[in-house]
Amino acid sequence: MTTLLPHVQIDTAPNPAAAVIWLHGLGADGNDFAALVPELDLSGCPAIRFIFPHAPSLPVTINGGYVMPAWYDIRGSDLLSQQDDVGIRASEQAIQALITNEVARGIATDQIVLAGFSQGCAMALHTGLRYPKKLAGIVALSGYLPLAETIAAERAGANAGTPIFMAHGSQDTVVIPARGEASRNLLSSMGYAVQWHSYPMPHSVHPREINDIAAFLTQVLARPAD
Repeated sequence: MTTLLPHVQIDTAPNPAAAVIWLHGLGADGNDFAALVPELDLSGCPAIRFIFPHAPSLPVTINGGYVMPAWYDIRGSDLLSQQDDVGIRASEQAIQALITNEVARGIATDQIVLAGFSQGCAMALHTGLRYPKKLAGIVALSGYLPLAETIAAERAGANAGTPIFMAHGSQDTVVIPARGEASRNLLSSMGYAVQWHSYPMPHSVHPREINDIAAFLTQVLARPAD
């Protein structure tokens, strides 16, 4: 049995009918994006439970083996050399367990969004596209699709039509824009519904991006008409 990752939980109102599982970047923790929730205009959405999990700490090769919160090891500055297949798949299982936990709490998978920033973005894409039940959407911020060479064989048909919000900073030197663009192009060529957004920013979050994320969440989690 997979032990549930520790996490920060924020409910926008009582009795949530939807959930957003938001994965932080390398070296951060679940608190990193929790402060963003009050900035999102979610007036068109049902009550949402935001889950911000903490990644386990492990030695990261690119940072000299320094132990820090990480979803997987990074061994090359290009992010693609000697990818940590074992670590990525272990985190996939941990994220799936979070989804399963939300289902057990009464939220249908098609009312669950996977979101992530940087390394968390990589895990949101990796996990969401392989998840065997329909999700509401994927929010992929300032990251890329890892293990891209396996996605065609491993992707789940249940999420072939799931909307994907991808965003990247034009001045990003941590995950260069070309890395995100290559992932976008691959996913688009495979028929995924990718919404691409570019912002004049480094490896961070832009104010306009916050509004666009809120609009996306409203789109995929909108309250049914009365």
